[in-house]
Amino acid sequence: MTFLATKFGTVGLLSGGVSSEREISLMTGAAVLKSLRNLGIDVVAIDVQQDLIKTLSQYELDRVFIALHGPGGEDGTLQGVLEYLGIPYTGSGVMASALAMDKLRCKQMWKGMGLPTADFALLKEDSDWAAITEALGGSLVVKPSCEGSSIGMSLVESPQQLRDARELASKFDTSVIAESRLQGQEYTVAVLGDRALPSVRIESNATFYDYQAKYFSDKTQYFCPSGLTKARESELCELSMMAFKSLDCKGWGRVDVMTDADGDFYLLEVNTVPGMTGQSLVPMAAEAAGLEFDDLVRAILEESL
Repeated sequence: MTFLATKFGTVGLLSGGVSSEREISLMTGAAVLKSLRNLGIDVVAIDVQQDLIKTLSQYELDRVFIALHGPGGEDGTLQGVLEYLGIPYTGSGVMASALAMDKLRCKQMWKGMGLPTADFALLKEDSDWAAITEALGGSLVVKPSCEGSSIGMSLVESPQQLRDARELASKFDTSVIAESRLQGQEYTVAVLGDRALPSVRIESNATFYDYQAKYFSDKTQYFCPSGLTKARESELCELSMMAFKSLDCKGWGRVDVMTDADGDFYLLEVNTVPGMTGQSLVPMAAEAAGLEFDDLVRAILEESL
């Protein structure tokens, strides 16, 4: 038995799930599984479907590596099950996971704390579409509050488009928000433990950085280092750490940020279980910091609760 196998015991790798991000979760799971095996760690790969408690009870797990994205894996429910079963796991706890997944409450919190995030509104069936469109600057982004990977997201520039976009997003979540569209650069900052890794700048030829652009397009470009000055990089990383800690996130994660037309940074969201696929951004940032993929996976496991 290897040193790491002794240290971590039997690790359950949870991926798949039943959310709209199942396909990406399976890709993340496959990459992490290969890495855990490279490290000589005793791992059990589990495709999470229904009746998780019954499934987990079939194994004697010492800890869990969570590779599930979206509702059911990243929103605190899975973390609550693992807490109940007394199984340590990677990433953030119940409350932090729930807050990070809920963009509405996350943004309400950031606004209350004075952290920069775009102005927003909660959309309802009887919302005043014209008033909201005007109040948010005429160019808006509509998204489900509790989805990831830009699923159900739309860009709108008229009251009628806003109504239609709300209807589309409501197919994925009962809570839908609209926010002012930011027209600057898009960045992401990976967090590992108590440090921010080098930022990544994203350039997509798509209308916006959507599901296809994130995972399957060969035209999306990533720059790491991102090209910021040392002072701006420090500013971005400090803001990202503040956002991460404001939700009480732990272990690892990723903070997405955009600039406005003046170059000021605005927080988009925090991902508590980011992708770990071939096109994922956390491994890219880790490599820039001198960490190979296997080193990154081991570090995430080291941070498990």
